[in-house]
Amino acid sequence: MRQITIIGVGFAILFPLLSIAKSVVVVKGGKDLYDECGAYSQQGMKECLVKKVHDSQEFLKKAEADAFVAIKKWGEEGKYIRASGAALAISNREFIKYRTAQCKFSASLSGGAAGNAYEMGRLACVAELNMTRAAQLRDAVSNLPLK
Repeated sequence: MRQITIIGVGFAILFPLLSIAKSVVVVKGGKDLYDECGAYSQQGMKECLVKKVHDSQEFLKKAEADAFVAIKKWGEEGKYIRASGAALAISNREFIKYRTAQCKFSASLSGGAAGNAYEMGRLACVAELNMTRAAQLRDAVSNLPLK
């Protein structure tokens, strides 16, 4: 009975850590997302890209939260844990600024294209960068030695 309890406790401790394990997410590029949603009409394509952005934002929020949890459980002195948590918060804010500027630039390359090309290019860029950022965060904290 004691062995079953030990195994159960082990799973209870390790299971939440699986969500921050080394990322194996394949990040689709903006062109891939654009092509994936391209099977729809122009309006359907835009709706598909809006959904991709929403899904990627949820994935990014989860990765950010998991990174904070991993840092808090890091087997390091408190001052380093606090410094890393603060640096992550700043990095998250700066990422939003970068994403906005980069996707504005990327979308501007649609030039005088007709219809919603500018907005659809921007949406594909946002989804791609969100997924890339989430993978970066997961990779960054995946090897932290925990308490």
